[in-house]
Amino acid sequence: MKNIIILFAFLVVISCKNDDEGATKTFGNIELNFNNSIDNTPIVLEETSYTNKSNETYTISELKYIISNIVLIKANKEEFKYPVADSYFVINEAKSESKKITLNSIPEGEYTKIRFGFGVDQSKYPFESGTANFIPTAEENQMLWNWAAGYKFIKFEGMYTANGGSNTDFLIHVGSHGTTLDNYQEITLELPSALTIEKSKSPEIVINVDIAKIFDGINTLSLEQKNSIQVDPVYAPKVAENISTMFSTGVSN
Repeated sequence: MKNIIILFAFLVVISCKNDDEGATKTFGNIELNFNNSIDNTPIVLEETSYTNKSNETYTISELKYIISNIVLIKANKEEFKYPVADSYFVINEAKSESKKITLNSIPEGEYTKIRFGFGVDQSKYPFESGTANFIPTAEENQMLWNWAAGYKFIKFEGMYTANGGSNTDFLIHVGSHGTTLDNYQEITLELPSALTIEKSKSPEIVINVDIAKIFDGINTLSLEQKNSIQVDPVYAPKVAENISTMFSTGVSN
């Protein structure tokens, strides 16, 4: 009889503990707002002209890129990795709704950093199961070369003039190819202030994207020198390296 009472008491304690743990788990949502700009002004497709550091004037007709593998990081370095199967997105400048990503079921707490990928990492290359949910979106946005070549991480197209010449098309499509050309980039950004996730709030992180750095980042790229960059072992890595520098965080609330 004594053993039965002890066992019953133990089960009651465990049950109460589990109830308490379940009661304290709180989740919230967060919105990532991608702001593509040049000279701190939102870009305008087709209409507005821009000048790079090579003194080439260009207009942009298409801008799309892939964001993936989103991770939120607390001050104590504890990380929350958003579910991989739901962590691939196409940011399309022509579709304003695509530039706002809502992340659901984020554990409560204060987060101080965000990390994400630009493109699709090698572990999911070219079409592993982790990206199955994303493949239709990639196809719809024409972010695939074909089933053998894999993903385009960025589609950046338009027209340019240089030295008083005529309008000329430019095209930048960069991705990874097999294991020999890996242009996937991982970006970690410090938030301007701690971001508090609570059940009753849906805070926002503004991610500013300086598109001019595609040309003028770590490397200075001239369209006159190379106006079509695709499966290019020399110039594609330079574009990818520049892309790694074009993200920063704005005010979060």
